[in-house]
Amino acid sequence: MNSLIDTLESTIRTIPDYPKPGIAFRDITTLLGDARAFRRAVDELVQPWAGSKIDKVAGIEARGFILGGAVAHQLSAGFVPIRKKGKLPYDTVRIAYSLEYGLDEMEIHKDAIRPQEKVILVDDLIATGGSADAAIRLMQQIGADVIAAVFVIDLPDLGGAAKLEKLGVPVRTLVSFAGD
Repeated sequence: MNSLIDTLESTIRTIPDYPKPGIAFRDITTLLGDARAFRRAVDELVQPWAGSKIDKVAGIEARGFILGGAVAHQLSAGFVPIRKKGKLPYDTVRIAYSLEYGLDEMEIHKDAIRPQEKVILVDDLIATGGSADAAIRLMQQIGADVIAAVFVIDLPDLGGAAKLEKLGVPVRTLVSFAGD
């Protein structure tokens, strides 16, 4: 039986020079298409909280929806989508955050999480931590107790996981890739 890291690394496709020259894009669609790897990744993301009372799992658009939905199902928790500005149909709370090429905004329904509900944030990858940091601050604005942020992939050289841990949010990642 292959180790978890071997399984995940062998099913994550690296696309050079995407979305721009010098970037090695880590594509999890190949992992998602491999039933065994997908199951192992979800089981490992869930493992520390199995049997715990988690109220909600929040996923960042779009790959965080896929992983977050599976994690929420395994934890018997509700799922909350965090989307780009203008994509949610009801009253929202919004936050702006910096990207390497400018600003963006993300939103959550204002009633998606009740004060003090325990929430886990899920996404496919943590790089600089900008979107995850914004998602955590957004959920905290509406009263969430963000107990962890989990990702399949960490790019530790970019410092995102350390950034979230400085906010007091524990980070769980399954596999790391050097560089960007």
